[in-house]
Amino acid sequence: MTRIASVEISQFRFEVEGLGLPSHGAAGVANLIAKKGSRMPAQRWAVRIETDDGARGEYVTHWVGTPSSFAQATMLAPHLIGRDPDRREEIWQDLRREVRAYDHMGHGPLDIALWDLAGKRRDVSVSRLLGGYRTSLPTYASTYHGQEEPGGLDTPKAFADYAAACRTQGFAGFKIHGWHTGDVAREVETIHAVRAAVGDGYPLMLDPASQLRTWRDALTVGDACDEARFFWYEDPYRDTGGAVEGHKRLRERLRTPLLVCEHVRGLEAKASFMLAGGGDLVHLDPEYDMGITGAVKMANFCQALGLDVQYHACGPAHRAVMSATPNTHFYEMALVGPDMRNTVPPVYTCGYSDQPEDLGADGCVPVPDGPGLGVAYDWSYIEQNRVDHVAFGRK
Repeated sequence: MTRIASVEISQFRFEVEGLGLPSHGAAGVANLIAKKGSRMPAQRWAVRIETDDGARGEYVTHWVGTPSSFAQATMLAPHLIGRDPDRREEIWQDLRREVRAYDHMGHGPLDIALWDLAGKRRDVSVSRLLGGYRTSLPTYASTYHGQEEPGGLDTPKAFADYAAACRTQGFAGFKIHGWHTGDVAREVETIHAVRAAVGDGYPLMLDPASQLRTWRDALTVGDACDEARFFWYEDPYRDTGGAVEGHKRLRERLRTPLLVCEHVRGLEAKASFMLAGGGDLVHLDPEYDMGITGAVKMANFCQALGLDVQYHACGPAHRAVMSATPNTHFYEMALVGPDMRNTVPPVYTCGYSDQPEDLGADGCVPVPDGPGLGVAYDWSYIEQNRVDHVAFGRK
């Protein structure tokens, strides 16, 4: 029987041209601005799982690649040594129990790497292992936040102009991430400006990213989404997306569907949120939600209820699960803006891309169909830019 012989996790740095930090100097979650001439440092981590027969599963993080998730992954990785890599469900259950006191954000990439390993050992794609049937995915442009400094998305008009450009380019939809100030009037102005710029019928979404200060603010902005016929309204106010009762009361007053649970961790918690009436669509992410195993469990639960899901952010694992999920709509190319690169790590040697210029002419991105996740990583680049490294198992 094949066993896991080693797990390596490498944290590495890279730079992204044309982006910088806002005046307060803290990156946070996507607190980035357009800044000409700047080279912004970024950090992600990669995992390699090897078995005693020489097979290897790999994954390089996108949104979840933070120092805190790196630390959690190093807590979990030793528990893989000596395990049968095909017993993913057993491993998944053990790992989620192991970090029950934490937010589980280090779990997902390990599970994804196990799926990559399973596909490579069988010479099939993860998409095929999941029963995937889509080969290309309609993609929406998901913007950076509005910025106070000149440049990028600095006014409602800038959002409107960029939305029109994205529609012309062929994006299947457009999502606004507004300002961190929680300025209700400016959010409402942006909603109407963007709708006017793209015309009726084009799918528009809004994600204030929990920056509206009160439930009443969320209702006012939601009313504007109704007026502009938005496709969904997401994580509006400072409950950070966890208040079931607050979201239930928004749903009672708004027509625009609420997309929820990006920051609710775990199958049971998400299921309880939806059963209590807290939302209309569920946000899932194989990085955030304990891997491909966790994301598929929740997608199946929602399908059983007759509800839709959306996969948060982008990456090869996201494309694989979306290819096998019938109750979903769009792939999220996050984050983008005028002259603003997506901060995905530059480690792909196979042509894989989540940059706007590589959107297909049909407004879609392809589902990789090679073995495993179907992508190849530049491990020389990762190792040359490595800032931390841990290894477990054989040397």
